[in-house]
Amino acid sequence: MTSVLHDPTLERNFKGHKGAVTGVDFSSNMKQIATSSTDCSVMIWNMTPQRRAYRFDGHEDSITSIQFSPSGHLVASCSKDKTVRLWVPNMKAQSTVFKAHTATVRSVNFSWDGQALVTASDDKTVKVWAVHRQKFLYSFNQHINWVRCARFSPDSRLIVSSSDDKSIKLWDRNSKECVHSFYEHAGYANHVDFHPSGTCIAAASTDNSVKVWDIRTLKMLQHYQVHSGVVNSLSFHPSGNFLLSASNDSTTKILDLVEGKLLFTLHGHQGPVKCVAFSRTGEYFASGGADEQVLMWKSNFDEPSGTANKQQSNNQASDETRTAAKMGRRHSGTMHPHAYRSSSTSSSHMTSSPTHAKVHGPAQPSLQETHAIEETISPNLTSTLEHIIGQLDILTQTVSILEQRLSLTEDKLKECLQNQVASQAQTFPDEGSWTPAAPH
Repeated sequence: MTSVLHDPTLERNFKGHKGAVTGVDFSSNMKQIATSSTDCSVMIWNMTPQRRAYRFDGHEDSITSIQFSPSGHLVASCSKDKTVRLWVPNMKAQSTVFKAHTATVRSVNFSWDGQALVTASDDKTVKVWAVHRQKFLYSFNQHINWVRCARFSPDSRLIVSSSDDKSIKLWDRNSKECVHSFYEHAGYANHVDFHPSGTCIAAASTDNSVKVWDIRTLKMLQHYQVHSGVVNSLSFHPSGNFLLSASNDSTTKILDLVEGKLLFTLHGHQGPVKCVAFSRTGEYFASGGADEQVLMWKSNFDEPSGTANKQQSNNQASDETRTAAKMGRRHSGTMHPHAYRSSSTSSSHMTSSPTHAKVHGPAQPSLQETHAIEETISPNLTSTLEHIIGQLDILTQTVSILEQRLSLTEDKLKECLQNQVASQAQTFPDEGSWTPAAPH
């Protein structure tokens, strides 16, 4: 059955940052969007219009990247202040600071199970961290220039990184070795990520291109020359059929990876588009720009209902494999795009407003109606699962605090022992310094 593709529709426009938006991500339950900015703040936007956004201040310099944990109960951010922070996305704005990098940290990414973080830095290293132990684990050190981005593979066994040294490296977490290097000749990759199947990687490059490689054959599959400016960010649709890209040419583009062509060009930002991300289901995507705005779009790619929707979920893995197989042709940048234009709308400080795009086609349900439909599926089960996940997060945080206290106790014990030894040394001097008693 042929899928019918509708034009994406602009649903919401979030404004509140005082600088360029550098990172954007959706929570797994679609209740929040997290954004980072050069204004040194993290903002958590609640999808319910009546609820206010949260602003988190803590970083001392521009924030470069942000991501929700798979459970949605933590948010990781990194900054030019050389630190990584873990936040709890609620009103309390609690955070933990990770320090090990010696220069700007450019990107942060969670493993599939949320147990590890990988970061990339201007100190030329890629570092891996244990999330709940809040501990730096190890580094990859073979890049010879700034590292722009690092991402886990879907199974977290591999890591891909891109650098100003014009290389894209694949790392094996078990052997901690670089297993292959891809080289960019005309520029370097600002952003890299894995295809949902784990068999391919895509890179957003400073030579205005988007490239896709097969990591099994180590060959380039596709090369899209569709932007007229530096490409800053990209995001795979969960199905693996589409790729979203953001560029300094003020556009966001959607590529059809199966057909190897450009589908949509989206206009909404007034200036460079810095970041893009699909939601976990692919139903929505968001973009952030130098114009301080965050735009949220409804994908409208293919909307099966009822049984068809369940079948799509069950067949997702096989779909990803077929997509990767169909991508095994190299495509040039000579595309016939389906252009689509919308204009951004203004909204008040730290607020969001619905935006009406001029798109011909069947009316789409609003975001609130979509959530209402989703919430009627099994509210009791959803509530129970969220409660269990919340309790597990509290337990892991408690264990982490206990580990910290144990470490402090050990340090204090060592200090006491050292003081005791020093005290005994003063009380009982060396035998050579004793004065013999006079004979009677």
